[in-house]
Amino acid sequence: MFDLSAIGIGYGSLLMLFMMIALLLTGMQLAFVTGFVALFFTVGWFGIETLPLMTSRLYSFVDSYIFLAVPMFVLMAALLDRSGIAHDLFEAMKLFGKRVRGGVGVQTLLVAIILASMSGVIGGETVLLGILALPQMLRLGYNRKLAIGVTCAGGALGTMLPPSIVLIIYGLTASVSIGDLFKASFLPAFILAIFYILYVLIRCRINPSLAPIPSAEELARDAETQPNFFKALFFPLLSVVVVLGSIYTGVASVTEASALGVVGIMLSTWIRKELCFAMLKDAAIATMKTCGMIIWIGIGASALVGIYNLMGGIDFVEVTILSLSGGNATATLLIMMGILLVLGMFLDWVGVALLTMPIFVPIIVGLGMDPVWFGVVFCLNMQVSFLSPPFGPAAFYLKSVAPKDISLGEIFSALVPFICLQVLTLGLVIIFPVLALWWR
Repeated sequence: MFDLSAIGIGYGSLLMLFMMIALLLTGMQLAFVTGFVALFFTVGWFGIETLPLMTSRLYSFVDSYIFLAVPMFVLMAALLDRSGIAHDLFEAMKLFGKRVRGGVGVQTLLVAIILASMSGVIGGETVLLGILALPQMLRLGYNRKLAIGVTCAGGALGTMLPPSIVLIIYGLTASVSIGDLFKASFLPAFILAIFYILYVLIRCRINPSLAPIPSAEELARDAETQPNFFKALFFPLLSVVVVLGSIYTGVASVTEASALGVVGIMLSTWIRKELCFAMLKDAAIATMKTCGMIIWIGIGASALVGIYNLMGGIDFVEVTILSLSGGNATATLLIMMGILLVLGMFLDWVGVALLTMPIFVPIIVGLGMDPVWFGVVFCLNMQVSFLSPPFGPAAFYLKSVAPKDISLGEIFSALVPFICLQVLTLGLVIIFPVLALWWR
């Protein structure tokens, strides 16, 4: 039997990293890559008799009560995706959006904020906006890159805005209150959304040709077929108030609020006479697929981090990062963000969170920084990774529903100004932590 422990933790870490990269390049799913590498190092480092340690790690991951909130919020997004709520909301706001230069872009961002506050899952929001908003802006003669950037960046706001699934997974891995994370992320997410809106309005003011205003005849024609504004806005805002209001006021926990949100969306679709067995079946299947992916990645990452910790890897990483930064807290944070940004370009955010946060958060706490604030910093890093090439998932979500003449290269180039605004917001939160911790 081979003994990997003889090579030491330094070379063992390099071997682990090399194995993961090599297996990922073969096309193997991240969940199976991490699981296989964890199994290999468990047997090779400690011996086959220590395999039960892996099973204990797996159980601890899926045994968390707060994890129940994940399938609930995913189910909310799935039901929303299959109902006409988002469509009516977008159509109702046309009356205001078309009267201002760049207004439909702003309208798209406002709808994105409401949708993000209802579900917190970026994939569905980006696809919905790609179907509803992008064709509308292109038909009105909006600049292609501006329309693409607004649609894609707006759809990714679900990363930051509560009830963000990213925040929930971070809270689970970092053992931080989900409610505190929701409170901390609200203002930075609001600032980022305002930056997006101001960018659209200012660019269109400087260059009016980017966003033509419809003619009076077209406005009148749209007004005749437009759904009632207040009726269309009622159900989405009610869901937001029920979910976030119950969390912020302490009436319900995050898990309980997620269940209330599902009930609210189901009642809304029932009142709208859209609720049927086929919708529930499709939404349930989509929810199981998404949650199954999260659980499998979580199981593999949890096993890998657990065995790496037993090998002494977390202490090794801490010493390495602190030695590179000279013990300076700011330099340490920048090194961590560099690692997160690089990993975010190639790995799913779930894998990034579950692989890095058990290692990074203890270092952050040891340096005297707030783990809740770091959770907001982490989510902003994931915001950037969602839009960044070569594997920015938001761009691929949009590409799946965009007109065929829009290439991935055009989408990524359109996202550059919005990535800059994300980096600006990230810098502000780092320089002024009170932006995330104002509520304390």
